[in-house]
Amino acid sequence: MEVILLERVGNLGQMGDVVNVKPGFARNYLIPQNKALRATEKNRRHFEEQWSQLEAANLQHKSEAEKIGAKLDGLIVLLIRQAGDTGQLYGSVNARDIAGEVTEAGFTISRQQVKLAQPIKALGLHRIRIDLHSEVSAGVIANVARSDEEAKLQAKTGKAVVGSDEEERIAEEEAARKAALEAEKVFEEGAAPTAEELMEEAAGDLMEDAATQAAEKAAEEKAEAGEEAAAEKEEKEEAGDNSEQAGEKEG
Repeated sequence: MEVILLERVGNLGQMGDVVNVKPGFARNYLIPQNKALRATEKNRRHFEEQWSQLEAANLQHKSEAEKIGAKLDGLIVLLIRQAGDTGQLYGSVNARDIAGEVTEAGFTISRQQVKLAQPIKALGLHRIRIDLHSEVSAGVIANVARSDEEAKLQAKTGKAVVGSDEEERIAEEEAARKAALEAEKVFEEGAAPTAEELMEEAAGDLMEDAATQAAEKAAEEKAEAGEEAAAEKEEKEEAGDNSEQAGEKEG
């Protein structure tokens, strides 16, 4: 279906462009949102006649959106939700929820202006884009927490408040990551031992092994000498005993 754009539409064109879009997109979004008209001859003539007024109105809307955006940008909205120890919500936060909180804060918007790729399903701080005009947007922060106290802590630390077991798991993962980084440093240039250092280390090991072997051999020889001396002494004692016995017999 061909339509005439009444304002700039991302990925489609500028105001006044005639573009071809899917019928459902035109009927359900562009035309109801006053972003386009059917490209009939009557509408073409009407658009050409109203071009200057439409352009002026568009500039006025853009200027107003910029003023609102300057105040809206950075707004933090609080959404209290139930969640498990891992931070996963028992449910989700959608565009309608965000639009409601922003409107309560004094900025009237619709859920269609909230650009949320998918519903929020975890605790924490989530930055969300709000389209105020085809050329103007602002960012708000959704602070999704289990309580006001946890929301304050999240706003202060910038991190989601999770259970103690989950915190320990995260701490362990961080410690493991740091250990891995330290290990990688060993293999960085200049950190690994040079060939000369390796040769010196090998030579030192060989000398140490040789000294150990020499000491072991000396100990063995000393032990053998001791055993021989003991045997010789025993033989002499036996010979003395024999001589005494022979003398007794002769007497």
